[in-house]
Amino acid sequence: MTLAPRVVLTPLVLLGGGAAAFVVGMRRKSPLLQDQVRRFSRSVGQPIALRTAGRAGVANGVVHHVGRTSGRPYRTPVTPFRAPGGFIVALPYGSGTDWVRNVLAAGGATLTFGGRDHAVTDPRIVPTTEVVDLLPPSERMVARVFAITEFLHLDDA
Repeated sequence: MTLAPRVVLTPLVLLGGGAAAFVVGMRRKSPLLQDQVRRFSRSVGQPIALRTAGRAGVANGVVHHVGRTSGRPYRTPVTPFRAPGGFIVALPYGSGTDWVRNVLAAGGATLTFGGRDHAVTDPRIVPTTEVVDLLPPSERMVARVFAITEFLHLDDA
């Protein structure tokens, strides 16, 4: 093999291996990997997502919630899906994240989605099997690939 194909193939193999390790780590719910992804998301991904989340025509929304102990207001970008009488939100990191615990403790929140604010109530954790038929095919695949086992179900107030 000449040098040119190696220069192209080596980064591709490394990238593919890294992607595979990421998927396996997320599927197995590796605390080390999930903590790193959450930190990156909080410091880099969330500020970028919050610039457009909640606007009409944008897939992401924003959950406005209040800290259980601090009482501080927070905004968390999510990707909600319409469900009969409300919304469902995938929980790739599980139901133990602070924003989910805040919404559960408060009994509701405000979801900005599609250019509108939606008061949501009666938050509950549901298994993926209960809502999988409500998801678009692409999101079903994401849930399957990353072994997402929980969703947050929110009712319209």
